[in-house]
Amino acid sequence: MKTILLIDDDEGIRSILSIALRGKGYRVIEAVSGSEGLDLARQLVPDLILTDISMPGMDGHAVLKQIRQDPALGNKQVILMTGDPDTVTPRKGMESGADDFLIKPVSLEALFGCVEARLKRAQTHWRVEDQMLSQLRSSLHSTLPHEFFTPLAGIIGLSDILRSDLTTLSVDEIQGLHDDIHTSALRLHRTLKNYLLLLDLQSSPEEAARSPELLSPKILKESIQTGIEASVHRNGRINDITNEVEECPIFAHQNDISLMVEELVDNASNYSRQGTPITVHFDSHGILTVSDVGRGMAPEEIEQIGAFQQFDRKKQEQQGLGLGLVLIKKLAARCGAKLSIESQPSKGTKVKIAFRTEDSVT
Repeated sequence: MKTILLIDDDEGIRSILSIALRGKGYRVIEAVSGSEGLDLARQLVPDLILTDISMPGMDGHAVLKQIRQDPALGNKQVILMTGDPDTVTPRKGMESGADDFLIKPVSLEALFGCVEARLKRAQTHWRVEDQMLSQLRSSLHSTLPHEFFTPLAGIIGLSDILRSDLTTLSVDEIQGLHDDIHTSALRLHRTLKNYLLLLDLQSSPEEAARSPELLSPKILKESIQTGIEASVHRNGRINDITNEVEECPIFAHQNDISLMVEELVDNASNYSRQGTPITVHFDSHGILTVSDVGRGMAPEEIEQIGAFQQFDRKKQEQQGLGLGLVLIKKLAARCGAKLSIESQPSKGTKVKIAFRTEDSVT
């Protein structure tokens, strides 16, 4: 028997939906608030969660966010309900991590069809994910980071909207969904590429120890610009970025420089608001600095980044930090460079990488 958690502060609606679902053979657990629903979800781990959006205190969006961050609940099917479609659209619901969306008043036909489709999809997801995990454990001797499933869920959810609602969507809405699917696909590809590179650096002494070359100021400037442009293509922060490169030959790998700059600018873009400055500066002493005035990090968060160096299961528990800074630390070490992070909550972050220069070697 499948278990459904139903969260709604409206007793009348909750009672009707509960009776209908029980009549279809489901076990139904009821919660009158978002906080109660989240507690029950963590205790009982239901097969599917059906939650209203507009509730006092913790609303449906907050419940969904907490569910997606919980390792035991992160892959559970979540259906959002709302009586105000002008405020929350199906597309916005999907982008926030929902698996489906129902407009109140909910017809029983729509309810049953949605629940059955989501439970069927959950079974398919688990079969696919189990196969992927099994293959990766045997071939890479590692578990699959949760970062892969976030963009994958976006691709699946948004494509489901196109499949089911194509005839009711406008051309602009279809184009928007296509753009979002493409963005999620690029994010998934980039995460996989970085993950495999990190595995190579961790497991291959030859790759980690590959000697850097002396990069000329011209090559260095081109490499830094390539990294900035790659990040700007995804984040659209071109008007916020100030880039200054002074002449100083350094020892590094050209592609590593581009990737480090790309990841650093990505971090700065993700953790600062649109319209706030991001500075990329390479000085005449061989020090690359990328800074922002975003949310910053507490000292304990910076310490957690270091724990990633062992590349064990801690990477899943700290997935919110992503792979970027971990990869940068490994690439910097391969160049013989030193990385330091200065950051304060609500004041921004400054990341510095001090490279070996021609003068420092001689």
